[in-house]
Amino acid sequence: MAVIPVSESFLVLLGYQLGQFADCPEVRSLVVYVTHATREGAPSLIPVGHWPADGRTLTAVDGDSQLRVPAEERRWLPLRDGAELLGAIQVESSISPWPEPLRQRLQAVALGLAEALRLDREGQRLRHRLALQEEQLRLLVHQLRNPLTALRTFGHLLLRRLEKDSDNRSLVEGLLAEERQLQRYVDAISDLARPDALIAAAPDPQPLLLPPLLSGPGGQSLAEPLSPLIQRAAATATLQGRPWKGPGALPTWRGDSGSVAEIIANLLENAFRYSPQGAAVGLQVRDTPQGPVLTVWDGGAPIEAAEREAIFQRGVRGSRGLPLPGTGLGLALAKDLARALGGDLQLVIPPQAVDPELPALGNAFVLSLPASAAAGQ
Repeated sequence: MAVIPVSESFLVLLGYQLGQFADCPEVRSLVVYVTHATREGAPSLIPVGHWPADGRTLTAVDGDSQLRVPAEERRWLPLRDGAELLGAIQVESSISPWPEPLRQRLQAVALGLAEALRLDREGQRLRHRLALQEEQLRLLVHQLRNPLTALRTFGHLLLRRLEKDSDNRSLVEGLLAEERQLQRYVDAISDLARPDALIAAAPDPQPLLLPPLLSGPGGQSLAEPLSPLIQRAAATATLQGRPWKGPGALPTWRGDSGSVAEIIANLLENAFRYSPQGAAVGLQVRDTPQGPVLTVWDGGAPIEAAEREAIFQRGVRGSRGLPLPGTGLGLALAKDLARALGGDLQLVIPPQAVDPELPALGNAFVLSLPASAAAGQ
């Protein structure tokens, strides 16, 4: 059985459009065809709907068919998208030429069906392309698990060879922590392929919020996911030859620690990427009566005043970051996550305005968390 090259939605619309001619006795028959390329390359016209619905069997109209030749009682209206022929309407009537009102009515139907057919074909192309992309994504995710498993295996083997007091043991533990975080990303990407993985859109959807697998359940200790981030920042500062100042103590806050860690990770990445070479970078943690405050600061040039609000918008990047790779989503994601947690994220310039112990020049991104999610709550 041949597959009809149009969607069910188009067939429903087609039925409504053709059915309106029930009050036109001069119109005997309407048949709608769509073009379909044959193996020989010559287009063929495939019937997809007709009126009246009398149960007749319609066949394709090939290039040499006599049905293509107009007759006194049979005429054709093309369905075009520019120069491309998408299909045609075969009209059989008892009167010729058509009265002007009937001609305009038939022409309006032809124009409407041509546009609907164009959109239908574009939708089919997009769905086919999306299906191919999803298949390729599943394959890549599957293949990505192999080197991650190898990294985890080699890391554990290396740990066994290191003494507990080895200075290098913390580096290997940091590598394993990063591997676990990568595995979480891979799992989240893999789960997105499931139809039930996406949360139903809210009236005001926040498309940048993390999937549940990354945000994690409430009540988690923030110290656990924050430790590898601090190790990563210290290692990055060493490689870049810049000063790094970590927090004196890790926070005791409990809540959606996965989302908080994602915020801090984005802020630290921006600080190392966009501050000038040699500028200091740091993370400060303070407990306040309102809740914990985490500040990621750098000692670089202050962000331009005209850009300080705009950089929190999706897809907007500061002028200093334009020559560097990036999407402009990090700060938008961080601010959305902060507000979803009941806190906020603000840019404070200079860092010394947050705490006198911080630099007098530079930028500070201040994440405030609600006390209601603090330890013991």
